Amino acid sequence: MDTLRDNPEVVWGFLVALGVVLLLTPGVGRFARILGVVDQPGETRRVHTHPVPSLGGIALLLGIFVPALAFLALDGPFRGILLGAAIATTVGAIDDFRGLPWWAKLAGQLSAAGVAVGFGVTVDRFTFPGFGSQELPEWAAGAATLIWVVAIMNMVNFLDGMDGLASGICAIAGSTFAVIGLSLGAADAALLAAIVAGACFGFLRHNFYPARIFMGDSGALLLGFLLATLAVEGLVKTAALATLVLPLLVLAIPIIDTSFVFAKRLKYKQPLYEADRTHLHHRFMNIGFSQARAVAYMYGWCVLLAAAALATRFLPPRPRGDWDLSNSLVAGGVALAALAASVYIAYLLEIIKLANPRLRRRGEQAQAEAQRRSA
Repeated sequence: MDTLRDNPEVVWGFLVALGVVLLLTPGVGRFARILGVVDQPGETRRVHTHPVPSLGGIALLLGIFVPALAFLALDGPFRGILLGAAIATTVGAIDDFRGLPWWAKLAGQLSAAGVAVGFGVTVDRFTFPGFGSQELPEWAAGAATLIWVVAIMNMVNFLDGMDGLASGICAIAGSTFAVIGLSLGAADAALLAAIVAGACFGFLRHNFYPARIFMGDSGALLLGFLLATLAVEGLVKTAALATLVLPLLVLAIPIIDTSFVFAKRLKYKQPLYEADRTHLHHRFMNIGFSQARAVAYMYGWCVLLAAAALATRFLPPRPRGDWDLSNSLVAGGVALAALAASVYIAYLLEIIKLANPRLRRRGEQAQAEAQRRSA
């Protein structure tokens, strides 16, 4: 098991990324205004009330590349990850600046994912409790990785609909991946995850409500790509237990959000890529939450899910073949808290607003106000 003492570059990578993004983001915001890359209020998914510059992904990319080039061994998979990250950011920046049809955007995402796969970032095997270690044929490993990476890129992009939400969730996810990667001996993956976390925390200083800049598609696709590839290279390839459980827990919020929205669109036969206000963060506002309060709830939920992932890794119920009561109780308590938070969020967003007339009225007023602003 590696530690921070054995890998001080993990801390330095985090701090350098944090500092670079903190310093560069205001300049990138001014540059975006000059280019006219500004999100206007009134768009379907957006909830801001004044024009905000986008292209924050450029600051994130620079903040990630500077420490990565300084501290990371750029050979094999990680060279492919950084090249793919540059492609993902470029595709997102073009979409922010000029707009891309869905098929061109998807082609760009597949290109970024394909570069990573070409450099060996593949889900070639996985371990799941009760099923043991499962090997995948080469073609299936490549296809599964492409689908996973593109899916997470889009999920993070869909999550980016409220000030500070996507950047905060990605900061928590990156921090969790760094801790788990260190514990698994995946020092390079832990370093890159810490760099991603530092960049996100630095960006959050400018992106939290009221946001002075948005990450745009350039930032959302970049962060989604990096988290997806880190989940493969840092967890799935190295962990001996529950390798599917760990990344699914850490990335549960974007996965749940997108799955919920897509299921609803399929049910009502709506286009899958059409923007709407049915995402979880929109539903918080529909019942009267402020942006800051809604984001705080999502952060708390994400922290509990990340804690469940850490408990799965560090507190196995049978660490040496025999049941460990203390591990079982602590891990069970964390898992119960994460489950309770998930049930509470579902209850709050799906049931209370229907059962409580006061919340229902507040939701109706919030929807009317949103329609008035977009008119």
